[in-house]
Order: sequence, then structure tokens, then C-alpha cells
Amino acid sequence: MDVAVLSTVSRNAGGLFYSVRWLSKALAKQGCSPKIFSPIDGFSQEDLPHWEPLPVELFPVFGPLKTSVNLRKALAASKAELIHVHGIWSDSQWAAAQIQAKKGIPVVVSPRGMLDPWAVQNSAWKKRLVEKLFARNALEKATCIHALCRSEADAVRQYGLKNPIAVLPNAVELPKLTDKTTREKKTLLFLGRIHPKKGLKELIEAWNQTPSDWQLKIAGWDDGGHEAGLKSIAGESVEFIGPQHGEAKDRLLRSVDAFILPSFSEGLPMSVLEAWSYRLPVLMTDFCNLPEGFEAEAAIRIEPDADSIAAGLKQLFSLPDSGLNDLAVNGRKLVEARFTWPKVAEQMKQVYEWCIGGGDPPECVEF
Repeated sequence: MDVAVLSTVSRNAGGLFYSVRWLSKALAKQGCSPKIFSPIDGFSQEDLPHWEPLPVELFPVFGPLKTSVNLRKALAASKAELIHVHGIWSDSQWAAAQIQAKKGIPVVVSPRGMLDPWAVQNSAWKKRLVEKLFARNALEKATCIHALCRSEADAVRQYGLKNPIAVLPNAVELPKLTDKTTREKKTLLFLGRIHPKKGLKELIEAWNQTPSDWQLKIAGWDDGGHEAGLKSIAGESVEFIGPQHGEAKDRLLRSVDAFILPSFSEGLPMSVLEAWSYRLPVLMTDFCNLPEGFEAEAAIRIEPDADSIAAGLKQLFSLPDSGLNDLAVNGRKLVEARFTWPKVAEQMKQVYEWCIGGGDPPECVEF
């Protein structure tokens, strides 16, 4: 089965850089033949080796929508039996819809959290323009919408879409772990895009009112100049360490003691799944859309405001090592049971086969 995957192959895609790549590789092992079509940005060439052995085509783009005529030509000339678009509000979504209309090729769209109410309201006027230009029509014509969780499926319906929805989570590759060494000074980690929706201002405000012998590391790339304002209110126990990828990211996750994501809006965050896979206790909001973490006693619930985060930090700081370990072990078990790529890819392949050939829909598809 030849599948055209429209995404960005660069680290600038944030969590999609990991989730789309790993899903595509897992699908290849399931007998699919995914080919990646991606716009070029400043990191595309450097990050291209991470996608091997998958075939990737890169296309120069122009304008605010990153438009590419050549991408459309290549997509039309491909042997794709299905197009899978990751992310919306971009020219890739428009290109897929145009090819679908011309050739009748089924299209699966993964909004990746971009239809959540907070996300829709962020830069709302721009999205309304794109919505009228192509985005709503492209979504309405999609053969199937892929939602990462129940909350995202509800957001798809709230947006007014009546398409079939396949509810399938993100997943992670499981790292091999060794026993942790006891450290005199413990570290809490945030790893992700430095953007207002991540709740980092509220985290630093909470950190400032919750003195402890812990330190906070904030890792990630600065999206829109948000980092400067955060640094201006951060104390000495807060360290900004920049983007972390590959081996550097692996070493970082092995070197810290807990993870936090105080986000206002997520699809289903790769960063939390990765933290659990590295056996880390997690603090997160309900907007991370991983209620399984609270049910499995793998996470401490917080809200994206300073007082709630401060209460969660106090709870974390008061836990003995055995309590931290219980949270960590529960998280690893949860990922092993529910969030690995072979399981997700097998179900996604079933969705593809149904979109192409019809018949009885897979169990993960709802109407």
C-alpha cells in the first residue's frame, strides 16, 4: 500500500518530528510503503538522516502558508493510494484536498491538537482566513479524521465536522534503562516548544513561590521570542538549556528526576509519553489529554495557573524517593501496555485499508 505522508521532516515541527516519523517507520514494518512529502526549512537537510530508510521529497516553499506548486505536481504524479496529512492550517492540507478532488484518492487528516478550542482561538483571525480559503472544506471532505484521544475527537465534533473519526494515540519507542543513581540535587524538566500555550510563565511564577532544593531545567526552542520574558522572571535555580535532540536528549532524560508539562492545550503530547518511557514522575494538566496517567497513578494533576502548579510542586517535593519511584514505575508500565508504535501502526494500517477498500470499519473508527 503506497501512502503519501504530508508533514514537516524538521525539528521545527515539534512533537510531530517524532510522532510522524516513528509512526511512518512502524507502518513500513506493517507492509505499508509511506513516502514523505515535506516543505524545506532551515533544519530539513540536517534532520533528514533521522527519517532513513523512508523516502523523503523536499520542496521549496513561499509565502505565509508555505505554498509549493512542485509539491502538488509530485503528489499528483505519485502512486499513492492514500494521502495522510499531519497538521492543518497549512498548504499541505490544501494540496491534499486538491489532489483528492482531482483523483479521488482518500485522505486521512491528523489535526494533532490544532482543532482544540485553545488552539483554534490562538491567532484566530489568521485561522478564520485560512478556514474560508480552504481549511474547512478540506476537513469536511477528508475520508477520515485521526484524533489522538477522546478529548480531540470531541473537539473535532465541536468544530462541526461529521467525518468518521479514528481514535488512535501517539506512542513512543521504549529506551533501555539502567538503575538510577541517587543525586544530591534533584532536577525537574520541561522539554518542548517555548510558547505561551505551554504554561511556562505560570510554571516559573509557581517555582518562585515554592522554594526547595530542586532545580528546574527548561529545554526547547524559542517560538516567537517568548524565552526572553521568561528569563527575566526566572531565578538562579532555573536553567534554560536550549533545544535537545538525539543523543543529547537521551542523556538529558536519563539525568533528571521528574518531568512537567503545565500546558493550556495539547493533542497528545509526545513529551509526556517519553518521560514515562524513561521512568520519570510527571506533573501535567488535564489539557494534556492523558487521563490514563492519573488513573494509573503515574502523574500529579495540576492546572495551568501558578497556584495550582505551586501546589503540585509542593506535592512533588514532599515525596520520598520511594514515592517518586512508584510514580515512575507506573508510568513506564502504562506506556508499555498502551503506547507503543507496533500496536498503533497495526490499527492505523487497518484504517488505511478501510478508507481505500471500504467494508466494515476498524474498531477504532466512530461515526
